[in-house]
Amino acid sequence: MRTMQGRREALRLLGGSALAAGAWPVLAQGTRAPRLVTISGAITEVVYVLGVESQLVGTDTTSLYPEAARQTAKVGYMRQLSAEGLLSLKPDAVIATTEAGPPVVLDQLRTAGIVLELVQADHSWGEVQRKVAAVGRAAARESQARELTARLDGEWAQVQKQVAADTGRKPRVLFVLSHSASPQVSGEKTAAHAMIGFAGGVNCLSGFQGYRPMTAEAMASAAPDVILTTTQSIEAHGGAEKFWQRPELALTPAFKRRALVTQDALLLLGFGPRLPVAVGELHKSLRAA
Repeated sequence: MRTMQGRREALRLLGGSALAAGAWPVLAQGTRAPRLVTISGAITEVVYVLGVESQLVGTDTTSLYPEAARQTAKVGYMRQLSAEGLLSLKPDAVIATTEAGPPVVLDQLRTAGIVLELVQADHSWGEVQRKVAAVGRAAARESQARELTARLDGEWAQVQKQVAADTGRKPRVLFVLSHSASPQVSGEKTAAHAMIGFAGGVNCLSGFQGYRPMTAEAMASAAPDVILTTTQSIEAHGGAEKFWQRPELALTPAFKRRALVTQDALLLLGFGPRLPVAVGELHKSLRAA
């Protein structure tokens, strides 16, 4: 029941289509459907949208959407996998991004004869396309994957057109990742940097790649119009008011207007099939902040 509810929820957010009908061609008689383990919340979402969740025997701890994914056997965090936990599930294929590791565990999977699909993570629309294709190959559902990709390509083109039509001043945006006591801010070559650009904003931090600690000096020089963070970051602080109490934020123009935009971490940073939805929502929120 949970898996069906999860699939319906994912399909609803993706706009629905013939994919919801469940009219997939079955595997040849006597052929067992491949057993899958997914190491990425976004890749797990693709499994549910394609309707092959019955083949899913395990996921990593970032796989939290749809709700049914939370009930699957967990194999640990994507960067700290163990061969023993993965092999115990007897998967035919493991689908992950190039961010998964450690490398020695991936080598052990290959040695065990498990198909390993590694999707290049580069924070582009192509990454989403590659994730869909990888699930299609691993699940023996390539035609369905091509159908889904075609529909998502249409949604992506539509949201790009929507953002491009907005000719107003691009807001200067600062992304803060604060799931722990040590907040960090994002530079270039990050999912947050890409999302800010896709949504019509400008990342006000540049000149470095990855994440750095949030400091008063960085906040003063960045001068963001809007602070972007995850809903999980706000929850970790105990609410938006407590989040704004951080002294570093008081040095920003965004603080004066309390210009804060939040989005679920997986939706914002996951680069999965909901990416067009995430960009459309973020564009509207940045303009309204």
